[in-house]
Formats: sequence, structure tokens, C-alpha cells
Amino acid sequence: MIATERLILRAPEPRDRDALHAMWADPRVMESLGPVKSAADSDATLARHAAYAPLGFRTVERRDTGEVAGFCGLKPGAPNTPIVGMLEIGWMLAVPHWGQGFAREAAAASLAWGWANRDEAEVVAITAARNGKSRALMERLNMVYAPDMDFLHPLFAPDDPLADTVVYRIARP
Repeated sequence: MIATERLILRAPEPRDRDALHAMWADPRVMESLGPVKSAADSDATLARHAAYAPLGFRTVERRDTGEVAGFCGLKPGAPNTPIVGMLEIGWMLAVPHWGQGFAREAAAASLAWGWANRDEAEVVAITAARNGKSRALMERLNMVYAPDMDFLHPLFAPDDPLADTVVYRIARP
């Protein structure tokens, strides 16, 4: 578990499933991330992240309300991409929790956990080139754009705008 001033990042529990599925099924959340997920897709995502333990994205819970606000953490970089085997950070929040600094708080806490518990020299993040909000957050986290690592993501058709993927990096402090 990771605790910040306003958030708790913890392993997903069965009680989180409906809130996480609702987030992944929301077209506004998934607009720059990929297709909306079915319930089965959501279950597969949760299982995949559980298999990354002690890495894996965590449920982001608001301390003030106990609401599930999103999903954030560290995982191994995806196969068939230039970041395979690297330590990757990622995040997503449900719409009611946008614009309140929760993504930055959760991501910064995940990075701090990574530096304290892992020995990698850097952490990377990826997103669709068109995802300006995630790119801006990467920059606020002091991540640096690495254009030499940009790639077409193999999960999307080459002509899909989400295939055009950018990579940001941050070195161990």
C-alpha cells in the first residue's frame, strides 16, 4: 500500500471491480487509451496486473470518501514494443476525479515507491501522441520526451490514431 495526503494506492480488491470496470467502459476515459472494455476485458486487466506483483497498477482510492478514483502504478514494459522489460508507469482516473491533481499525486507516489523498492535506472511512460493531458502530466513529473523511442503500438492497426505512441523517461534521482 502507498499512502499520500489524499490517496491510498493499494492492490485491487473484489469490491473495486464495478468502479474500475465503469471507468474502463467510459468512452471519455478511453478516448486516448483504446477501446472501451467489456466486463470480461476488465477482469482480464485486473488479473494481468495481479500477475505483475509486487509491481502492477493499484486501485487509487480517495482517503476522504473511500471512492475508487482510478488505477495507477508500475509494470513491466509491454512485449513487442521498444520498452519491453523496462519499468513503465501509467495511470487513469474516472471522470469525476479529473482536474483535481489526483493523477499527479498517484503517479508521483508510484515513482517514489519505484525508486525506493526497485533498482532500475529509469522509468518510462507511453501514451498516444495525441494524448496531450497525459503528455503534460509526464512533463510535470519531470519526465523527458524520448522521440527516438516513438513507435506504432502493436495493439492498434497502423492507421489507428492511437497506434502513434510516444515515450517519456525519467532517470533515477
